[in-house]
Amino acid sequence: MKVENNVAVVTGGSSGLGLATAKRLSNMGAKVFVLDRQKPPSDALGTAHFAECDVTDEDGVRRAFEEASALGPVRIVVNCAGIGDPQRVLSRDGSTKPLAPFRHVLQVNLVGTFTVLSIGAGFIAQTQPQDGERGVIVNTASVAAFDGQIGQAAYSASKGGVAAMTLPLARDLAQSLIRVVAVAPGIFRTPLLSTLPEAAQVALGEQIPHPKRLGEPDEFAALVEHIIGNPMLNGEVIRLDGAIRMGPR
Repeated sequence: MKVENNVAVVTGGSSGLGLATAKRLSNMGAKVFVLDRQKPPSDALGTAHFAECDVTDEDGVRRAFEEASALGPVRIVVNCAGIGDPQRVLSRDGSTKPLAPFRHVLQVNLVGTFTVLSIGAGFIAQTQPQDGERGVIVNTASVAAFDGQIGQAAYSASKGGVAAMTLPLARDLAQSLIRVVAVAPGIFRTPLLSTLPEAAQVALGEQIPHPKRLGEPDEFAALVEHIIGNPMLNGEVIRLDGAIRMGPR
């Protein structure tokens, strides 16, 4: 599917994987519309458009897509918005931790992803087919969906849900000529990891079999570009992790 002159909505596009994806799609000629809770630096997005949006706010997401659709046909949606918030089940004294943080991670990562996908699919379905398809939706899972570590129960559950719903969503939306693919990134150089000392970042990178380094956000964006352009990629969860399998800690 062609990117040029089509609208691409990218959630979590103010930093990290989302920002790299927004930049790449913009450079390819897409009309990029970024949704995020925080506005990016003034020079980060170039010609891309921005709307402050919480992916858990259904009405807000719908308004954002209506605004994006004014730019042209919405054909691409990339879900990068997400949170981590690690938490163990029990406190050190053996007491149970509150459930609110667990619910919040699921609400943002899983329900938020589905909210954007479902509303986005409605807008994509209104477009005329282009080269035999109407559009593509790329969701961000994680290697934690398969190799969750201690403290990642909520995160792994949320990303596991994103991975698990990929195939049924692809089958569901096939009648509308919309593809659904998920990417499960490993350890990438994101703003969160950038706060760690350089030595700690190097140590994390050395855990990866090959290449022995952190993934770069533009490598994620490059895969998104390939997914958009390859019509046979559908209903698939693609690990982008340098062959790492995470340990328990």
